[in-house]
Amino acid sequence: MSDRNRSEGGEGPPRARRRRGAELEEAVYTAALEETAELGLPRVTMEGIARRAGTAKTSLYRRWSSPEDIVLGALYRIHPVEQPSPGADDLRGDLIAALTLMRDAMVQPVYGLVMSSLLSEAQRRPDLHERLYAEVFDARGGRFTRTVLQHYADHGRVDPARLTPVVVDIGEALLIKYGIDAMEVPDDDYIAAIVDQAILPAIGHGPQQPADSAD
Repeated sequence: MSDRNRSEGGEGPPRARRRRGAELEEAVYTAALEETAELGLPRVTMEGIARRAGTAKTSLYRRWSSPEDIVLGALYRIHPVEQPSPGADDLRGDLIAALTLMRDAMVQPVYGLVMSSLLSEAQRRPDLHERLYAEVFDARGGRFTRTVLQHYADHGRVDPARLTPVVVDIGEALLIKYGIDAMEVPDDDYIAAIVDQAILPAIGHGPQQPADSAD
């Protein structure tokens, strides 16, 4: 049968398979991140997300109320999460791994652009700032190294009294400062130096002390 006959006979090209459940959710989240990376959060629309995801706008409204809801949900899914050693037996290694996780996320094109857009918008929108921390950062463990440090404190390897807000912020703050000053992300040696020269001493683990035992 010719192409013309197929068209006139109603057979036509096959319709795209309708995606549902987890498959549709993944397509929507991916589309939302790409739209945000390309346009910036203020210009993201339900129509744009639906078009990029290859679905109907009505499908989005069945689950989400706004583009912002979708973007935050998508960011939650890709935001890095620390995975400390189950036995809490490699504090230095786990701290280095946590900061490396943050460093590597910073250079991911889509993640970096989305995060930059949301942080910029959050500076003028307290409601978005609150949601970003509650629904993404805090929900995924808070500051980088916090999960590791709390894990070791829970196992009696670190004095929990030393885990002040300032101490918990050290690694993340120094990593960000390096990026601002050097206009590039730090290498592995610099990350190790942050751990050895700043974080470990701050929690009472000096150069001569094993990193996996408390004072």
